[in-house]
Amino acid sequence: MVVNLKAKKRLASRVTGVGVHRIKFDSDHLDDIADAITRGNIRSLITANIIQIKPFTGTSRGRAQDKKDQKKKRGTGQGSKQGKKGARVGKKEVYVAKVRALRRLLKIAKDRKDITNPEFWTLYKKVGGNTVRNKAHLRLLMEEIITKRTP
Repeated sequence: MVVNLKAKKRLASRVTGVGVHRIKFDSDHLDDIADAITRGNIRSLITANIIQIKPFTGTSRGRAQDKKDQKKKRGTGQGSKQGKKGARVGKKEVYVAKVRALRRLLKIAKDRKDITNPEFWTLYKKVGGNTVRNKAHLRLLMEEIITKRTP
């Protein structure tokens, strides 16, 4: 007996609160489903597992994630750069990175007793005041201090 079960499917979707396309009928019990008229009948068929609800399938983000990862690797070459150096990396960020590196070097020199505590603080203030250009310049200043100390 071929029966149009669209109305039953719609009723089952309203009872369960899911979309029509997630409702699945057991093909062995189509006659029982055709006989079901009320919402109560539909509920009993759902508990008997004659009417089943398919699991929710969302849109896969896998391809979008792959595309995003691929884009991340692009645009870093010399020809792709737009804007000044200061627009891509801020002046303050560069300064903070430089000061941290120089202060680390100063601390190591103080711990190894290469420079005394007053000399350390003199150089520390120069680093903070942006007088010291780079590590090589700091080493040069430390060498000058050491040569002045030892006649």
